[in-house]
Amino acid sequence: MKRHNRKLLTVVTEAAVESILIKEMESLGALGYTITSARGKGRRGARHAEWMPNSNIRVEIVCDAFTAEAIIKHLHEHYYAHYAMIVLCADVEELRPDSD
Repeated sequence: MKRHNRKLLTVVTEAAVESILIKEMESLGALGYTITSARGKGRRGARHAEWMPNSNIRVEIVCDAFTAEAIIKHLHEHYYAHYAMIVLCADVEELRPDSD
């Protein structure tokens, strides 16, 4: 198995922005992503996943450092002031078959 150093971006935000957020992340270089429903409590209060307009999503993207920084900057400039959002960025190793 080959190991590749990557960044893992985890974005927890309002489900209402999912469609546009995904288009923007792809235009910034994200090649793939995983989206799941999210619920919990943070500085802006508790969120439950039962009612779609008020629900949260968790978006995970594994990408290179350049793409991660571009996405983080874009989210900060366009979303932080208007939506409940938190972004986590972690160093990860992506494991791929040797045929890569």
